[in-house]
Amino acid sequence: MTDTRIRLAVPEDAAAIAAMAVALTEEISQRLGVKTFNLDLQKTASLCHALLREEKYLALIAIAEGEAIGFVGISEGRALYAEGALATMQEFFVAPPFRANGVGGLLLNAAAELARKRRWNRLEVCTPPLPEFDRSLAFYERHGFEITGGRKMKRLFTEAQ
Repeated sequence: MTDTRIRLAVPEDAAAIAAMAVALTEEISQRLGVKTFNLDLQKTASLCHALLREEKYLALIAIAEGEAIGFVGISEGRALYAEGALATMQEFFVAPPFRANGVGGLLLNAAAELARKRRWNRLEVCTPPLPEFDRSLAFYERHGFEITGGRKMKRLFTEAQ
């Protein structure tokens, strides 16, 4: 494994995180054979910068040899079923050359440590229940996550609604 450092992202990391988020969504779309996301790099970087600055979004970033090689984006929430505070890992990405080298595990361990420090009762992640994501599912299970059921659904809102 390369010498990798995990740290909490700051607004100045927004461009690197946005580039990885775009790569993640393109990879998901390729696996599914459907353009599921349409992220614009500049808009995503600007949004990421603002959310990190306002602390409405947290990210842990993996750095190796001075370059960002992975990240996990986290949103904090509250729910009765979670008995209070919980966090959802919204995005999780490791650059392909660094996969299967322990970087993902380092990110998950750092996310778990952040959860303990912030007193979140749960740390959740959603992977589609599709064969294309079986490796992702197995990865999370190896790191202590359990299947809880359900399907991720969305309803989009535009400014006109």
